[in-house]
Amino acid sequence: MGTTGGSDTGRAATPSGPRSTTRRRFVRDAGALGLGAAAASSLMAVPARAQRSGGDGRRVAVLGGGMAGLTAAHELVERGFDVTVYERNALGGKARSIPVAGTGRDGRRDLPGEHGFRFFPGFYHHVPDTMRRIPFPGNSDGVGGNLVAATGGKFLRSDGRADQGIFGLIPDPVGLLTIDGLRRQLTDWLSGRGVPVHELAYFVTRILVFMTSCDDRRYGQWDGVSWWDYVKADGMSQDYKTVVAAGMTRSVVAAKETVASARTIANMAEAFLFNAMQRGNDGALDRVLDLPTNEAWIDPWVVHLESLGVKFVVGQAVDALDVEGGRIVSAQAHDAKRDRYRIDADWFVLAVPVERAVKLLSPAVLAADPSLEGMHALEPDWMVGIQYFLKRPVDLAHGHMTFIDSPWALTALTQGQFWEDRDFKRDYGDGTVVDCLSIDISNWDAKGVLYGKPAKECDPQQVAAEVWAQIKRHDTAGAQLPDDIVHSWFLDPGIVWSAKRGRNRNVTPLLVNTAGSWVKRPKARTAIPNLFLSGDYVQTNVDLATMEGANESARAAVNALLDASDSNAERCRMYQLYRAPEFEALKAIDATLYAAGQKNLLDL
Repeated sequence: MGTTGGSDTGRAATPSGPRSTTRRRFVRDAGALGLGAAAASSLMAVPARAQRSGGDGRRVAVLGGGMAGLTAAHELVERGFDVTVYERNALGGKARSIPVAGTGRDGRRDLPGEHGFRFFPGFYHHVPDTMRRIPFPGNSDGVGGNLVAATGGKFLRSDGRADQGIFGLIPDPVGLLTIDGLRRQLTDWLSGRGVPVHELAYFVTRILVFMTSCDDRRYGQWDGVSWWDYVKADGMSQDYKTVVAAGMTRSVVAAKETVASARTIANMAEAFLFNAMQRGNDGALDRVLDLPTNEAWIDPWVVHLESLGVKFVVGQAVDALDVEGGRIVSAQAHDAKRDRYRIDADWFVLAVPVERAVKLLSPAVLAADPSLEGMHALEPDWMVGIQYFLKRPVDLAHGHMTFIDSPWALTALTQGQFWEDRDFKRDYGDGTVVDCLSIDISNWDAKGVLYGKPAKECDPQQVAAEVWAQIKRHDTAGAQLPDDIVHSWFLDPGIVWSAKRGRNRNVTPLLVNTAGSWVKRPKARTAIPNLFLSGDYVQTNVDLATMEGANESARAAVNALLDASDSNAERCRMYQLYRAPEFEALKAIDATLYAAGQKNLLDL
């Protein structure tokens, strides 16, 4: 599985070096995607391992310019390949900033919209590693220096119930990592959230069952069970259902608790727990960017890749993959004018989202690799952001917030507090906006509190009004967010309202790891010798539709391409989620029990 992530613990992902006019000029110029590229590349040399693959056969077409595509291009160009990235819309995909057109005045930038706020937990390794290899003036750690710690995340409650912290360090991790020690710590951590004591004890036991389950049981048993059934939510109290059954899925990983794989959700719960114990961490527990995403990351990345020789073709959407003799010989694409293009290359990395990738699985492609048929059963869902631009400052939390009692499973971040080199009034909009409250909507199927309709059936104005009403029902937010504080709002343009149909369409959905979906997801290397898959739907160790999963899958695709091309370049580094050595003996016992058809020792 590659190098363990635990070997890189302790690397602080905090700003380093002065932030000067040079830095601001860089992020301004980088928006032109090419200005200052030579200067940028001189700040961070290509790693010494980069080398030409030799001879012909170096042309790679990366189909998709989101997180997976940019990562694949980065790893390939460093290893001497001739890389062209084809993107239909905008580089960065769902990770990019989306400026609100026409809102800038008197030389200010447009207000910074986005698909959703950013979140970089400490157990991410692949993304931070890539970021540190992208130059950024004033940062010895490159773009990685733009990651800053968010230290005050909260669960916000309604009806007079006390708010509670989301993240916090767990002291003395060595002493805690026994069954009894971990049981006590988890019980203490989760107490006071309204869950009855006996139900809380049961939930903690379910976490311990998973943490002592062997890999065969995790994939063979728990992947086929929904999280809702795994924690036995039916028949439990409403607070149990809201806080632990739904709260850990909708609010933390944006998955439907009734259909999401128990293995995926519990896997993330385990990662967050070790994150709090500072085991296997890359950096702080919760990190965000100190500038809008394009300024902090995407634009410098594109500039750097161009300086290394990557070519970008933006505005072409891939329609088909041409197969001859069991290989991909070309791809077909079109632009906004419907003009047709043929994409020729020796190697193809398919880096589009799963809902677009399945449309390219023609009978010829499936005949060359029948295993890809399983991709048709994968289920994307909706997690989309809305931003409220505020006229006055607020102090809700120094970190991410979960509105735990919101029907639409809302999470949020006030972003301006983390943007060290930006002043909203000076730099964005019309000079009256002071901050941005960025909110993710994770449940588009539940009925709201204003209109009694799910978000999918609300027009954009109704979505904005409904979200605002739901967050204001939480006591802390209601006290600090009067209606007149809102300057304007911006809903992700991926949500397209149809008045005729009376519902929304989402052109940027997110994969949900439903129960039993692991075996349906493909590996990065296909049976087609020159086609590789890169995307958050590909089987990965992190196993979640995230930037980290997309980055990891891209590295796996590049390593497979290196093998197929007989390249002597060093393979991309791969990380694993942390595994506690204290529990390996218990997992070995469980492997014997599972093989014999028996339950886990703790599964009462």
